[in-house]
Amino acid sequence: MLTPAALTLVQWLSPAFPTGAFAYSHGLEQVIADGGVQDAASLQDWLADMVQFGTGWQDAILMAHALRDGADMGALDALCTALQPCAERLQEAREQGAAFARTLGTMTGTPLPARALPLAVAEAARPLDLPSTDVIALYLQAFVSNLVTMGVKHIPLGQSAGQKVLANLLPVIVSIASRAETAELDALANSCLAADLAAMHHETKQTRLYRT
Repeated sequence: MLTPAALTLVQWLSPAFPTGAFAYSHGLEQVIADGGVQDAASLQDWLADMVQFGTGWQDAILMAHALRDGADMGALDALCTALQPCAERLQEAREQGAAFARTLGTMTGTPLPARALPLAVAEAARPLDLPSTDVIALYLQAFVSNLVTMGVKHIPLGQSAGQKVLANLLPVIVSIASRAETAELDALANSCLAADLAAMHHETKQTRLYRT
């Protein structure tokens, strides 16, 4: 049976929670415009790489450390900020994190620091006493789900094709969450250079549908 703590985390990471995630494409808008992602297969490949070798992997490791007792949240937040490859990625992480903290603070009556999103979620989730792998996996699923929805709208794909992409990525998400749980900070790495360049290109785009 799902516990109230688990359902609480699901609520925080649902599309209904007002972090404004729908307004950010993580550079995918630019990738679609450039023809790098054109169908379900290329979207799945792109997102799998992001989870395994890009933002997903970095966020997973940072969350794993933030979920440990005695975590230095200020240092982890500064590291997360330093890892962002461009202004848009920094904007995406910090604005969503601030919105998450603001909403949760209003709900609970307890002010929360406005940190980058993965660290804001991890800090809020620590008192829930859930397994780290579950917290990380649910966070990554929410990250991927938002980008799948964006792809469904703008490639475009059918809803069923989008859900199949998400389902196919679930084993990758679980694997990365498991690996990240015990990874040290020196395992942080990002080899998704095309995604970073797309985000940089998007910063100068005159007409855009998404903020990033």
